[in-house]
Amino acid sequence: MSIFRQLANRYKKQCETHENHSDPELATRYYRTNIAQMMQSIEELFKADRNVRIISISKEHGEIAAEIKKDKTFFAIVTVVTVKPFETAVDINMSTEQSSVSGVHPILKREVLSIYEKLNKKHDFLGAARNADK
Repeated sequence: MSIFRQLANRYKKQCETHENHSDPELATRYYRTNIAQMMQSIEELFKADRNVRIISISKEHGEIAAEIKKDKTFFAIVTVVTVKPFETAVDINMSTEQSSVSGVHPILKREVLSIYEKLNKKHDFLGAARNADK
């Protein structure tokens, strides 16, 4: 990746995971569980953190929206999709309106990876970007 692109990415105010992400750490994660259990785990994870306020939960759409107040204020949307019975995919979109001289993307990425690490402890992690080439 060119130095200009690295510098430009550092100042992005959004960090989103998806199946074919250029950064392997930000690829969609897959877990051996059903959507109800995963949604419950994410809700519990957010409720246990006093820095997180759940804004909405849409079980029909498999989405939880939350506001995270730490060094900066972030808005997170976690999306859970059933891929197969007892296999779910989790994507996270994190954004902020605030800025930083050193860039906020690394902070957003750290928050996304922190959520994934907590989910890895609660559910069997199957892999990342499992359907990237399909």
